[in-house]
Amino acid sequence: MKTKTVLLIGGLIGAALSGQALASEAIASKAGCLACHAIDKKMVGPSYKDVAAKYKGQGDAVAKLSEKVRKGGQGAWGPIPMPAHPVQKISDADLTAVVQWILKS
Repeated sequence: MKTKTVLLIGGLIGAALSGQALASEAIASKAGCLACHAIDKKMVGPSYKDVAAKYKGQGDAVAKLSEKVRKGGQGAWGPIPMPAHPVQKISDADLTAVVQWILKS
């Protein structure tokens, strides 16, 4: 009985985490992020895997990346600028979820 309970709980946790990843990817798509970024290849902007690698181990990575997305910028990844993404385009909660998802890529 204990084994079945542990397996059930593990399965539910895995499903929830998988759902969060899918939800964050859907949020990124809805906000237009995937027009310039991909998970594992450079497009107009860097891949999310490259972004995650650059910010790995930085405790303030979520705050740094959220600010970059909000304000936009140029030069960190090349000459093509990233436009600002105001709260009207992506809410603070959704932005945090997407940035956390990117950092786990």
